[in-house]
Amino acid sequence: MRPNIAIIGAGFGGLCMAIQLEKAGIRSYTIFEKGDNVGGTWRDNTYPGAGCDIPSHLYSFSFEKYSSWTRRFPEQPEILGYLERCADKYGVRPRLRLNTTVVAATFEESLGKWRVRTTAGDELFDVVVSAVGQLNRPQLPDIPGMSTFDGAAFHSARWDHSFDPTGRRVAVIGSGSSAAQLIPKVAEVADHLDVFQRTPNWVIPKADAVFGPGARTAFRRVPFLQRAYREWIYRYAEGTLYPALSGGWSSGPLRKRALEHLRDQVPDPLLRAKLTPDYPIGCKRVVADSKFYPALTRPNVDVVTDRITRIVPGGVQTAAGLREADAIVYATGFETSGFLASIQVIGRGDRHLAEEWKDGAEAYLGIAVPHFPNLFLLYGPNTNLGHSSIVFMIECQVRYIMGCLPQLAARGPMEVRPETMATWRQNLEAAMGRMVWQAGCTSWYKNAAGRVTNNWPGTTTAYRRITRAPRPDAFQFAR
Repeated sequence: MRPNIAIIGAGFGGLCMAIQLEKAGIRSYTIFEKGDNVGGTWRDNTYPGAGCDIPSHLYSFSFEKYSSWTRRFPEQPEILGYLERCADKYGVRPRLRLNTTVVAATFEESLGKWRVRTTAGDELFDVVVSAVGQLNRPQLPDIPGMSTFDGAAFHSARWDHSFDPTGRRVAVIGSGSSAAQLIPKVAEVADHLDVFQRTPNWVIPKADAVFGPGARTAFRRVPFLQRAYREWIYRYAEGTLYPALSGGWSSGPLRKRALEHLRDQVPDPLLRAKLTPDYPIGCKRVVADSKFYPALTRPNVDVVTDRITRIVPGGVQTAAGLREADAIVYATGFETSGFLASIQVIGRGDRHLAEEWKDGAEAYLGIAVPHFPNLFLLYGPNTNLGHSSIVFMIECQVRYIMGCLPQLAARGPMEVRPETMATWRQNLEAAMGRMVWQAGCTSWYKNAAGRVTNNWPGTTTAYRRITRAPRPDAFQFAR
């Protein structure tokens, strides 16, 4: 029996799952995508300068190594193009339902199937794979008066391309990774730019480089060269960047590198003081960028640390006075801790996933949840990374789910045992205790209660090992 599978989302996760099903000869699947194209976050985020801070040769599928990357760190159009080519090459487009939003999924115990409700109607599936990601719902701040602003106002992930910042006064609220990428572009053309910073970020230089025709030809004609380059990037992330997050040897050198980068690019001591964090490096997402600091030193740019009190028709009112603006860009990140919050998910025994997760989202291996049979998560709770490529983690999860399919086909709906989840929770919390994310900073890695629900506290090598194959004794089956 080949299960009928619903995949929610057509970003890296959804496409990876669909491609592996195709390669296994399983074509009884449907991909539901709320947008008008594949790509997920790389379709949605089209702000100026949008790109990735993971090297391109690692930020790609291991089974689809792409030799024609033009830069060491890819920009949004190139990543989106890569995903579109993958969708075409592996033939998954015929099973795409674009512009179709999943609003609910209910496990019908009498049938042993999931009823998936979309904006187009209801359908029954044996298996549901959520690939909605963690960075798909823009988060707007709660500032009084936002609706009264007279000018253009939008979130960075919903960039208004009809707005031209040339010669205008622009306010950017936020100073994280997205802000660091778009600010240099806007600063070049704006008459004035105010950057509203609540907390400074640690910033390290981005060692970007262009891959010319010669390099691309070498990668294409000598596959070993590309494999070796990818492996070097991976080993550097595991051996140098990860220890900085777990209290290891590299935290000091990484902090020193960030402070030197700040000193070299920001000569003004007053501005430098504003941009110096007071928390351990890695507690919040480290920004990798070499153009951000120079943009902040431009004469038409101000870094504003005064508390915002409200938005008024003419701009941003702070505790120190009014900052006039023609446009406001909210570079304020995403609602990351809700995971499947936009979908009503009801499992066995009428259990609501939102209620199960009221104290924080959690899943065994980040993939499976007790009382929710045949529901699998990609890029789920505690699988985000602060040092390497999430695409690697997604491939591990897809391989694990592919290993589950024969078991559930033979033994009926499978769900992770509560005692398995309890042991996993205990081990996860113990590992999390040594990570720098637990230090006293506010970040999108944590939920409102301060619990780290997003990040994986181990190495990716360890995650690959524990997800190599499902353990049947970790699950209970209907038959």
